Amino acid sequence: MGEIQGKAKTVRELLKGVQYSIDYYQREYKWQAKQIRELVNDLTGKFFEEYDPDHPRNKVAEYPHYFLGSIILSKKDGEAFLVDGQQRLTSLILLLIKLRNMQKGNKETVNVDELIVSEKYGQRSFNLRVDERIPCMDALFNEEDFDPSERTESVQNLYARYHDLEECIPDDMDAHALPYFVDWLLENVHLVEITAFTDDDAYMIFETMNDRGLSLSNTEMLKGYLLASISDQAMRTEANKRWRDRIHLLNEDGKDTESDFFKTWLRSQYAMKIRERRKGAVPEDFDRIGTEFHRWLRENSGNIGLKESSDYFRFIDCDYDFYSRVYLRLMQASREPIPGLEHVLYNAQQGFTLQHHLLMAPLKPSDSEESRLKKLRLTARYLDILLTWRIWNFRSIAYSTMQYAIFRVMRDIRSLDVKELAQHLYDELMQEKETFTTNSNFKVHQQNRYALHRLLARLTDYVETQSGKSSRYMEYVADGKERYEIEHIWANHSDLHLDDFNHEADFSEYRNHIGGLLLLPKKINASYGDLPYEEKLKYYISENLLAQSLHPLAYERNPGFRQFIEKSNLPFHPYVSFKKADFEERGDLYRRLAERVWNPKDLLAEVDV
Repeated sequence: MGEIQGKAKTVRELLKGVQYSIDYYQREYKWQAKQIRELVNDLTGKFFEEYDPDHPRNKVAEYPHYFLGSIILSKKDGEAFLVDGQQRLTSLILLLIKLRNMQKGNKETVNVDELIVSEKYGQRSFNLRVDERIPCMDALFNEEDFDPSERTESVQNLYARYHDLEECIPDDMDAHALPYFVDWLLENVHLVEITAFTDDDAYMIFETMNDRGLSLSNTEMLKGYLLASISDQAMRTEANKRWRDRIHLLNEDGKDTESDFFKTWLRSQYAMKIRERRKGAVPEDFDRIGTEFHRWLRENSGNIGLKESSDYFRFIDCDYDFYSRVYLRLMQASREPIPGLEHVLYNAQQGFTLQHHLLMAPLKPSDSEESRLKKLRLTARYLDILLTWRIWNFRSIAYSTMQYAIFRVMRDIRSLDVKELAQHLYDELMQEKETFTTNSNFKVHQQNRYALHRLLARLTDYVETQSGKSSRYMEYVADGKERYEIEHIWANHSDLHLDDFNHEADFSEYRNHIGGLLLLPKKINASYGDLPYEEKLKYYISENLLAQSLHPLAYERNPGFRQFIEKSNLPFHPYVSFKKADFEERGDLYRRLAERVWNPKDLLAEVDV
C-alpha cells in the first residue's frame, strides 16, 4: 500500500479553492428527498440547540462542532477524484447554493460563492466538476428556469433535491438566524478527508470502511434484546421465525423500509414527548426513537408493558406482526392507488413523510379489518385536507415545520375508536385558521408548481368522475414524454391585455392566478400555449373536462356534466373571451370545487357521527 493521508477539515477548508472530479463509472447522484431531509434536519437541529438571537455572531465560534462523515479521494495527475462521498458532497453544495440564494437582500450575509465555484482567467467552474451537470447547476446558482426532463438521472435528482430544500429548511431559519447558521456550517461542521494516491489504495479503503459484516444494525440489536427476554425456548423459536419472515418482506420493499418501519411504529404508539427547538433542549422519546430505537425500547420496556416473558413474545408475535403488515400496506398505497386508501397516495405525492406516523397511531391489533381501514381512511383524509389548506395559503408542509403539530395529533388519537377518531380529527380541522376562504390570491410560483400540479389534477379528476367519467388522475400526474403540465390560459404576452394592465409586472402576476390555470399534455401545451385565448379555445374542447368547460360545446350533448352542474350548483359556464374579471370568477369556481374535494364534513359522514 502506498501513502494514505487523513485530515479533518471544516466545510470551508474542504471546498474553498478546491475542485473535485468524479470518474465516469461513478457519476450518478442518487439521493432522494428522504436523505436530503435527514441531512438538513440533522444540521439545523444541532444548530438550533445552541442558537440564541440575542448574542453576537462571533459567539457561533463557541457552538459545538459537528461531524458529517468522511470522503475518500484518489489523487491522479494533480486532480482529486471522489471515490466515496459524492452523494454527501453534492448535497452539501446544493445546500450552499440554496443558502446563497436565501441570503439575497439580507442585511447580513456570508459569502459562500468561493465554496461553490472557482474562477480562473475569467472562467468560472464548479468546485464539484461534472460536465453533464453544468447547465443544471448554472440554473440553480443563478435562480433561472431549467427543464430537467430528458436529462440524466443525476441531473434530474440534482434539480429535485434542490427544490426539496424549500420544504426542508425550517421556518425559524429567518433572516437573523441565517448568517449564524451559515457561519456554523462553514466553520464548525467537519468532514474527514482521506486521500490515497492510487485507485487500488482508495478502493481498498472504501471497501474496508463499508464492510458492515462485524457491526449490528439497530434492528438486529433490538431483535437480540427481545428474543433474549423470552424464556421459553419454543416460544423464542416461533418469535424468531416470525421476526425473520416479516424482516424479509420489509427488506423486499426497499433498502430503508426496515429501519423506517421500526421508527414509525414505535413513535406512533409510544412517543410521549418531542424535543423543543430551543437552546439547551434535550432529545425526547420521538427524537431518540429516530436515532436509537433499540436503546430507547430497552430503557423504556417497562413503560410500554414489557415485563414478563409472555409480554415480549406478544410484542413480536402480535404487535410487530400487525404493525409491519399495516406499514407495508401503507407503503404500497403510497406508490399506487388502492381503493379506499387513495388519500394515502395523495399525501405521499406531496412528499409528506410523517404521514405513516399519524395513520398508524389510532390502530390496535384487536381492530377488525373494517375498523382498521376506516381509521386509515379517516386519518389520511384529515391529513389531505390539512396539507391542501396549507398549500393554498402558501404555508410550508416541510417535516421541520409540521413535526410538532403532527406529533401532538399523533399522540392524542392513539387507540381511539372510529367515531371518536372522526370527531377528534374534525375538531382539529375546525381549529385551523386558514382554509380556502382565507386566500383569494392563490397562484403558481416556482416553489409550489409541483404541489399545485397535483391540486389541479385532483380538481380535474373530481369534475370528470362526478360527471360519470373514469378517473384519469394517475395519467395527469405521471412523468415521461406524455406528462401533463400547467397551462396558462393567457399566453405570456402582456401587449394583448393593455386594456386590463398598465404594467407588465401586474400582468405577469395576475396570469399565474389559479383561475387562469389548467392541466394539458406537454406536447399540446407546447404546440398552442403561445396563442391568444380566442385561438386556443377551439383546442380545449378536445382535452379534459375542466379545460372543455371553457368552450360552449362542453354544455351540449354532455348529460353527465350537465347533471353534475345541476346537482352541485357550481357556476360553470363557457367563456368566448377571457378577461381580468374572468380570472376572479373562474378562481371562485376552483375554490368552490376545492371545498367539495377537501370537505371536513366528509370525516363525519364516513361514520355518520
